[in-house]
Amino acid sequence: MFSILTLACALLAMLAVSDLRLRRLPNAIVAAFAALYFAQAWIAGESRIELVAHVATGAAILLIAALLFRFGWLGGGDAKLFGAVFLWSGPAFAATVFFIVSLFGLVLGIAQMAIGRMQRNPDAAWALAWLAPARGVPYGVALAAGGIAAVWLPALNGHALSPHLAAWPLSIHARLT
Repeated sequence: MFSILTLACALLAMLAVSDLRLRRLPNAIVAAFAALYFAQAWIAGESRIELVAHVATGAAILLIAALLFRFGWLGGGDAKLFGAVFLWSGPAFAATVFFIVSLFGLVLGIAQMAIGRMQRNPDAAWALAWLAPARGVPYGVALAAGGIAAVWLPALNGHALSPHLAAWPLSIHARLT
């Protein structure tokens, strides 16, 4: 199982680099990352209820992200990666993963504002062009950070919460403390 988790993180790293360099998240890599969840779930012996809970979480987030894409607030690759990341997180770790993605997204936004100001200096402009605000926010980087958490949190906590506890939000916070 360790090799699957490591491979999933390697795919996330590839996606982050691709988003930084090209502002694209290749569908094949996002699909491979999502497929690795099913391999991990099979090896870990997850129950049908746990599997359905993870799929439902990923599908719900994908639907929300698709609406954000429809309104032009999120890229298409980002929307698909959102669904895949939350497929891995399931309901038990969705709040924690969402917090991590949001935090990294905030840091990216602040960095881009700072870089936008620094690009007024011609000496710094060429070195910072890969993160230029005009190219858009590489939100795949924040999603990759959240994805790494989604991959490793269940493994570090032994296993995801049982489905009857995952439905109760207070149990999520109690589990994380």
